[in-house]
Amino acid sequence: MTEARERISRRSVDKFAQRRAQLGESALQALSELGYARTSMREIAQKSDFSHGVLHYYFADKVELLTYAVRQFEEVCVTRYDDAVAAARSAEELRRGFGAAMAATLSTDAVLHRLWYDLRNQSLFEESFRADVLDIDEQRQAMIWRVVERYAEFAGVPAQVSPAVAYATFDGLFQRALLQHLAGRAGVTEQLELDVPRLLELLVTAGSPPV
Repeated sequence: MTEARERISRRSVDKFAQRRAQLGESALQALSELGYARTSMREIAQKSDFSHGVLHYYFADKVELLTYAVRQFEEVCVTRYDDAVAAARSAEELRRGFGAAMAATLSTDAVLHRLWYDLRNQSLFEESFRADVLDIDEQRQAMIWRVVERYAEFAGVPAQVSPAVAYATFDGLFQRALLQHLAGRAGVTEQLELDVPRLLELLVTAGSPPV
């Protein structure tokens, strides 16, 4: 293949990837509003600048589009607490920073988090995107464990739980807060910001001998 043809081929690939990214972003908006079960490819097209035919050109079906869109969102989200880890200079700074970051994402990204939990629940029945959900879940677990490990280093003790237990505990706390937040209850984000540091300390230092 000549150099000119290679450049044309690369441009075509880049353009295809850019269009898929645009479609994925549009799909996220529709899906986060309506949920997986109530959203069709046609409804996604109606809420975007693209036709139903264009969606089918770039994605075989709703499952492929949905998993692509959620992965697009999670590529950013699975590092959402890394800044708190990097900025902290003490255990107390990390506790406060982690709590603030979790409260902030609850406030600003609630509908997208709702979509993630919807997708995770649907994967219990839809085998076609179960592998993708498990992969994203593992990345989210690793994100939480980076916080726990760093806090344990600051505290000078080993964490008292496994990565799976740490993730499940924080995830359960966050999901409960999300439900309350979506229900319009007052003070949910503020309470989460207080509860997260307490839980972090409990998971790391509870039962540890004094250092």
